[in-house]
Amino acid sequence: MNNKGIFTPRFFVLSSLILIAAATRFLPHPPNFTAVGALAMFGAANFEDKRLAFILPILVMLLTDLFIPFGFSPEVYVSFIGVVLIGFTLRGRTSAANVVMGSLASSVLFYLVTNLVFWYTFYPHTLAGQIESYTAALPFFANSLAGDLFFNGLFFGAYAMIRKAYPVLAE
Repeated sequence: MNNKGIFTPRFFVLSSLILIAAATRFLPHPPNFTAVGALAMFGAANFEDKRLAFILPILVMLLTDLFIPFGFSPEVYVSFIGVVLIGFTLRGRTSAANVVMGSLASSVLFYLVTNLVFWYTFYPHTLAGQIESYTAALPFFANSLAGDLFFNGLFFGAYAMIRKAYPVLAE
């Protein structure tokens, strides 16, 4: 962390984008087409303080889950911690191709982790039960993939344009 502290113009722009992402949880949307995965990856790729990359998305999830019936699911939080780790690999390398690859990896991770819990909870503990669980979740995976690609493109693209217009944010 630099000597300026965390409350820089860059911090406020990044935080604003993350709060906008959190607000999308309350807008009507197809299941799993949200900005939450994108906000975890975006924050990890851009916050100078790595602790904030973990804290802010989890805090946003906890706060928004207070208002969403049956919103809290531990496996979702574990998935987002994994997405933050994927976002760390993008630090200083946020090309369009890397953002797309990170989005794909994030969507696959979320799908595998969350549906493992569904398989264990609701399906027979057999290979056939696991295949049935993951097959039933394919429409949700498609929505997650579309949401992650859309929102990561939006956040990384918007931030790149803002940084270009206001070079002070690159510090």
